[in-house]
Amino acid sequence: MATAGEGDKGPWNAETKAKFETKSRSEWLDPCQEAAERSIRCLNRNGGDRKLCTDYFQAYRDCKKEWTEKRRLERRKEGKLF
Repeated sequence: MATAGEGDKGPWNAETKAKFETKSRSEWLDPCQEAAERSIRCLNRNGGDRKLCTDYFQAYRDCKKEWTEKRRLERRKEGKLF
C-alpha cells in the first residue's frame, strides 16, 4: 500500500503551500484529508474494528508528520518562528 506523502504529491508541495497561504484564516485545509478519509472508510467497512485499519491510521500519522515537519522547516528558512 502506498503511503500518503510519496513523491511530488506529498502533503506539503508547491500546490498545497499556495492553497494554504492564500486561504482565509477561518478556512480549514488539511493536505492529509485523503488519508483521513481512507481510515474512516476502513472503519466503516470493518464495523469499527480499529485493529484492521492500523495501516491506514499509520499512513495518516506519517502524512501529518511529514506535513508539519516541512512547514516547520520552511518557516525557519523564512524567519517566521511563531
